[in-house]
Amino acid sequence: MTQRSLPSLDLLRGFEASARHLSFTRAAAELFLTQSAVSRQVQALEEHLGLALFERRHREIRLTDAGQQLYRATAEALRLLNDTADRIRSEQRPRVLTVSCTIGFASLWLVPRLAEFRALHPDIEIRIDANQQMLDLERERVEIAVRFGTASLAPAGSPKLFGEEVLPVCSPVLLTNPARPLAEPADLRHHVLLHFAEAEQYWPTAAWSVWLETMNQHGLKPAGSLKFNQYDQLLNAALEGQGVALAVGALVQRHLRQGRLVALFGKRFATPRGYFLVIARFAAQRPDVIAFAQWLRTTADRERGEA
Repeated sequence: MTQRSLPSLDLLRGFEASARHLSFTRAAAELFLTQSAVSRQVQALEEHLGLALFERRHREIRLTDAGQQLYRATAEALRLLNDTADRIRSEQRPRVLTVSCTIGFASLWLVPRLAEFRALHPDIEIRIDANQQMLDLERERVEIAVRFGTASLAPAGSPKLFGEEVLPVCSPVLLTNPARPLAEPADLRHHVLLHFAEAEQYWPTAAWSVWLETMNQHGLKPAGSLKFNQYDQLLNAALEGQGVALAVGALVQRHLRQGRLVALFGKRFATPRGYFLVIARFAAQRPDVIAFAQWLRTTADRERGEA
């Protein structure tokens, strides 16, 4: 068959969809055409080739032997064309590096430090995908994730950026009233406690009930309670002096260093959990991914040394 005798691409697309679905109706819906238009495309292709591609039966169609052969070749050719077109388009667009992490990590740790990375690598485009889901990086085509939890939640060999160290914190404003001291855990009865709403079920180390029990303050009744369903909202309330929060040391270290928050009672508790760096296999050799991963590790190491 010469190139001049090849059928048109529209006819082949209509045929391929019909063969894949074994239905002109479903093929028409996929291609945004009418059922009769797809049927005419297939008929025109059969006339072009001089043979039947489908056996038309009552309420069903089946591929002939010739139709099976053409379907395999057409499906592979269309896949190759689509893949090539996608690759060409992607080569014309600047690469975007997607980072998946929790909302709290994004707002409290990553975003405040991102300008430092941008100054080092202004040519690398970053997209922050902050949510509470644990994405499949390969399927979702996400290059990097920072995952919070135990080491079992991260693939083997994933480096630990920093561990979870829980401590009570508040705005220094709350330390200025002698009538409401904060010198020891029992003094929490004078203050509002800021709660992460889902802590007891999903994050017990950030639950006040667990912390108070550890400190032998079982029956302590605070002056009030505020609950938040996002951890960054809770920390913002603490920064505004609305109460006392349980914080992860690494997430509030910048605020502690700047004096916007103060650590209380000299009590910090390390847990088995932490923040782990996960790199997708498909992106592991990309220079932008390597640069961002190295920056994350270097920054985390430096701040651990400053703690």
